[in-house]
Order: sequence, then structure tokens, then C-alpha cells
Amino acid sequence: MQLTNAKAAIPSKVDKTPWQSSTNTTFPNRLSGPRDERALELCEGMIDITAALFNVPSKEIRKAGRTNLGISRVRQVAMYVAHVVLKPNITDIGRAFARDRTTVLYACHLVEDLRDDPDFDRIITMTERVALAAFRNRLGL
Repeated sequence: MQLTNAKAAIPSKVDKTPWQSSTNTTFPNRLSGPRDERALELCEGMIDITAALFNVPSKEIRKAGRTNLGISRVRQVAMYVAHVVLKPNITDIGRAFARDRTTVLYACHLVEDLRDDPDFDRIITMTERVALAAFRNRLGL
């Protein structure tokens, strides 16, 4: 699926399926240690930024389990940008997003492939720039 504009990535209505739970939208005690806490902070910030840019509730991005394509695509973009801009390792990103590291790898490969579309590439480039500006001091740049 190729997105031609930012609105295509935004669902008009968020549908819940029976297997989706609305409890525990944050993931406390999932990480331990200073490096893991830093990765969690960075990813939490990336989720909030991506949610604001794509007009999707951050609660939906943080939700464990399956979601509809619009929410999943925004989550994949957040994982990809976290990986390329913020540079935590794949395992830490997976923990912060309550996903397996292979899911993060899949998201990164998928977004990289979708960047062949010039409109989608502009959206990702803008998201990367916003993330870089937001985290510039924290990253020491």
C-alpha cells in the first residue's frame, strides 16, 4: 500500500476489535537500567510527536496487540524514526513499544520500502526533522 498524503495514514474512525484491550496503555517496569529508561523516554516522546503529527491518539499507538492499518502505520513510522534519528537499539525500541524486536525490524524495512513514493518520503523526512529538533538537546547535538 502506498500512501499519497499524510491524511491517508490517518484513520477517520478508530475501530476496536474483540481482542484489543483498553487497559494499561503505558508500559511501566518493562525496562530496567539507565540505558533502557533512556530508550523508553525517547520512544515515549517519539510516540507523542508522531501521534500529534498524524492526529492519532497516542493511547492507540501505545496499545498492546493488533490495531487497524492506520494506527499500525503510524506506529511503524514512529518505530522507524526512533531507530534512525534517536538511535536506540532495536530490542529497546521493541520493549518501549511493547513489541518484539522482529516487529521493529519489519516496521523499519517496510517504511524504508515505502519511502520510494515521493509523497510518503516527504512525510517521513518531515517527521525525522521534527524528532531531531525535539530531541536535539537530549541527543547532545
